[in-house]
Amino acid sequence: MAPTSPLFFFLLVFFPSPSLQERRSRTSSGVLVASSSPSPPSPSASPLVPALFVLGDSTVDSGTNNYLGTLARADRPPYGRDFDTHRPTGRFSNGRIIVDCLAIRLGLPFVPPFLGWSGKIEDMIRGVNYASAASGILFSSGSDLIQQVSDTFQQFELSLGEEATADLISKSVFYVSIGSNDFIHYYLQNTSSAQVLFLPWEFNQLLVTTMKQALKSLYDKNVRRVVLTGLAPIGCTPHYLWLYASENGECVDAINNVVMEFNYAVRYMVHELNHELPNAAFTFCGRFEGSMDTLTNRQLYGEQSPMLAVVLASTEDSSCACCRRWLAAMLRPMCGGISSIPPMQSTGSLRMIGGPASMRPCAIP
Repeated sequence: MAPTSPLFFFLLVFFPSPSLQERRSRTSSGVLVASSSPSPPSPSASPLVPALFVLGDSTVDSGTNNYLGTLARADRPPYGRDFDTHRPTGRFSNGRIIVDCLAIRLGLPFVPPFLGWSGKIEDMIRGVNYASAASGILFSSGSDLIQQVSDTFQQFELSLGEEATADLISKSVFYVSIGSNDFIHYYLQNTSSAQVLFLPWEFNQLLVTTMKQALKSLYDKNVRRVVLTGLAPIGCTPHYLWLYASENGECVDAINNVVMEFNYAVRYMVHELNHELPNAAFTFCGRFEGSMDTLTNRQLYGEQSPMLAVVLASTEDSSCACCRRWLAAMLRPMCGGISSIPPMQSTGSLRMIGGPASMRPCAIP
């Protein structure tokens, strides 16, 4: 279904060079535009959509895990050092995450985490972030996210009434970013002999089938506008470059091939849902191609790629080079956090207006 008021933006998950940002800020042709750290946003009196709801993992977690007894937390520096408050917020980034940028573009406030809800309906009416680090499609946390959405809708119905709630839900945007942990913590680790039970394509089909059922469940709750993001090239993250002993920073093709197959299956699933479900406006937003572009086109992104700096430093250890104090100052603001996988703010805020064919814009339905 054709989008009504499209907003075009582009998702990148790795580290652009400062020189690229400087060149982009001076670009007058408007081919590529990058934002660094804009001033704190003020919600618009007339937002483009009523609310933004977020489901996913650490890529979009805005603080949910701060309320959980888990080691997967982003409640200490350097997380949050470049955020508006310059303090850790629970976001797995040095600053804002992609859904913060999206909220600004939609004219909405930053979306609060579900578990941080004050109990007041007005604090949820503009959106809720259910994302939790380490969540996956197959894990029990996947079904927990859907249950939390249902609980929120019930609260809306009690306060707003069924008709107003249905209208709010159908016009709001639901942003879904999930799937990485099913590979990182399950299939690639061969947990419960997963690689014995499933060939790569069989595992991808299991993930997509499970995701499709969850999306249909949301549709039955009157959700109509959904953005699903594909996975980034997991085989290019510092952790796997170290684990697979990559000598010159080459990505692990065996992992990336499985990820590309997953992305293709999700893209096709979105196409199917839009044809099967009346008035559905589901959009697939790919991250893989753009992420690879930042790694392969060094002449465009600067000769001294911060991603390569982090990769080279991390080959000695499985954790990100940012963990080491002696490298933190040298690589700042290159490093995005203390983890070997999450992105940094500058990559999340990149918007695509035009440019290389490998960079595909996404239309918010």
